[in-house]
Amino acid sequence: MSASRDLQYKCPYCGQEFTITVYDTVTASKDPDLRDRVLSGDLFQHTCDHCHKEFMIQNPLLYSDKEHKFVLYLNQNDIGTNLTEFAKPLVSQGYRLRRCATIQELVEKIEVFEDGMNDAAVELAKYDSFIEFLENKKGKAEDVTSVAYEHTKDDVMKIIVHTGDRGMSFLIPVNMIEEELKTEEDLYKINDEDFPLINQDWIISVFKQSDGQA
Repeated sequence: MSASRDLQYKCPYCGQEFTITVYDTVTASKDPDLRDRVLSGDLFQHTCDHCHKEFMIQNPLLYSDKEHKFVLYLNQNDIGTNLTEFAKPLVSQGYRLRRCATIQELVEKIEVFEDGMNDAAVELAKYDSFIEFLENKKGKAEDVTSVAYEHTKDDVMKIIVHTGDRGMSFLIPVNMIEEELKTEEDLYKINDEDFPLINQDWIISVFKQSDGQA
């Protein structure tokens, strides 16, 4: 069940304190409206009662989805022992467990898992799209602001490489990425019990390890 609490927060703009409501847990199956607020970012959006400035607060959040069998932990830091205690029973039930360092990563991970996709495959597809973007001379690495998963339809992933306010689409067949994963299965192995951080840094570390640089 979803759980929230009120706390006093000092506005980063005017310095005045006011009460905000933050969520420690969100259970998507029981509170679909909160799931929507997570995806829109509204759950993390706050408005100062005094100066009326709006800003986002990224507080630690445990997000669970019973239907799609995954649990996500939003936190820039490593997980605590309180999470590792129930990790093994969840994994034995077929749950995928992940830590997300940013709100953007959390939102994308929800979309990926709701689509029934392997997030390692998604990160590989994003990396391949970035390399293709550079090799086809569509822009420079420093021009890229983000590489994002859009959706999967008819077994084809859509990846967007963003450069400022522009975006270039790449369509990646799922079976092609799955074959790429199988060729180095041990390299891409994930231990769900660790609540691993599977993101851009992870895929880069995988390739460094493959090249013997790790």
